Amino acid sequence: MAGKTVTRADLSEAVYQRVGLSRTESAALVETVLSEICGCLSAGETVKLSSFGSFVVRDKGKRVGRNPKTGVEVAIEPRRVMVFKPSNVLKARINGDAAPDDDEG
Repeated sequence: MAGKTVTRADLSEAVYQRVGLSRTESAALVETVLSEICGCLSAGETVKLSSFGSFVVRDKGKRVGRNPKTGVEVAIEPRRVMVFKPSNVLKARINGDAAPDDDEG
């Protein structure tokens, strides 16, 4: 399942084509939006984009893992992870269904 990877340049080009900003302004806009999302996530805030989904930072506690090759137990330190929860609208769109009336994420 090898699909195309969308890059910052692709997003900037889409903004340029659809909004009518210059290429430089489009690139700056994309960078600003991504920077704002990163800053909010770094601060532990949830980022919710209506009809798209939510980016949430979760804390994972210390636990014992196992090396699958050797079977040796290893301590895994506590860490923060980011998870994405797609909205019902995005799920429906991906699956080709009609979009639901209410947007939960």
